[in-house]
Amino acid sequence: MKMNGKHALVTGGAGLIGSHVSDLLRREGWRVRVLDNLEPQTHRNGKPSWIGSDVEFIEGDVADRETIAAALKGIDVVFHQAAYGGYMPEIAKYVYVNSFGTAQMLELIREKNLPIKKVVVASSQAVYSEGAATCPEHGLVFPEVRPITQLQLGDWNVHCPVCGAVTTPAPTPERAPVGGETVYGLTKVDQEKLVLLWGKQIGIPTVALRYSCTYGPRQSIFNPYTGVIAIFCTRLLNDLPPVLYEDGEQTRDFSFVEDIAQANLLAAESDKLDGLPVNVGSGEGVSIRKIAEQISDALDIRIAPEVNSEFRPGEMRHLTSDTGRIRVAGYEPKVDLATGIRRYLDWIRQQADVRDYFSEAANILRSKGIVHRVKSRGERGC
Repeated sequence: MKMNGKHALVTGGAGLIGSHVSDLLRREGWRVRVLDNLEPQTHRNGKPSWIGSDVEFIEGDVADRETIAAALKGIDVVFHQAAYGGYMPEIAKYVYVNSFGTAQMLELIREKNLPIKKVVVASSQAVYSEGAATCPEHGLVFPEVRPITQLQLGDWNVHCPVCGAVTTPAPTPERAPVGGETVYGLTKVDQEKLVLLWGKQIGIPTVALRYSCTYGPRQSIFNPYTGVIAIFCTRLLNDLPPVLYEDGEQTRDFSFVEDIAQANLLAAESDKLDGLPVNVGSGEGVSIRKIAEQISDALDIRIAPEVNSEFRPGEMRHLTSDTGRIRVAGYEPKVDLATGIRRYLDWIRQQADVRDYFSEAANILRSKGIVHRVKSRGERGC
């Protein structure tokens, strides 16, 4: 389904992923309309300069009925990137923006019988509980989230759900159980299930792209709750150590933002992914400690990471995406991690007034019970 010359709505189109999706679509000959509320936590200086003059820009809330109804007029394909994200204490706002906003958008398309040809929704690896793992005895298993009582003892391992043995990480396929163990993850489950179910009911093709950790130029330097690479950069540039939760050996799959944009274009123009949740990642796991070291080396700022025996309940230990499904459809990531980090650092060096916002945010997360500390020996009753 070639879409050149068609009209796209990119919700959240001023943000990291949405703006790169917008740029790619325009290069491919699409007309683009962007809807974004310019959330102050992310866009502290208002409308960013990277929104092209040939983009029709609407400043407004994706959860506002009149605003989204107006944004949908004349649209062929919706790239639904708008979401409230990261580790933040607001529960109602996550549900309002992510779950309600998505449901209302779908409801309006159906009620008004709008001629939408496809909806591509941004989901996340956060929909999984723990990444897939291999047990020495039971093979591939899908463990449940590690209980707080285990983490309070400083046991970071993922144990086999059958025998309790320590497992090794394995690539996580789309068939792994989903549930969401954070409020953000829960609302991402809502978004993708709403979109896929609605698509089947109404007969409009839909795709839910489960992004791995996405980074690159335009990742907000103001938001201290999301984007570990951005957070580590701003800490180091302010002569502060990167902060590692647990022991820093948890692993993640990192994707450069331009590769994520390519995945969106592929999902829009191919029918091979229709009706499916689809992992998008590099297929390679890298430890968070290694990320901190790579950024430190690239910046030539030698400050050792700080480990405070703290953890975030519900955070998975290991997550590497099994990308077989999207690769069969023709996806191939082009930007390796070292190149991507270098390109992000080239961009962040051009930004003025790069401050550390993480320290204050970390205190808020502790006070709200989102970050916990390992119990001392006395607290354990030993």
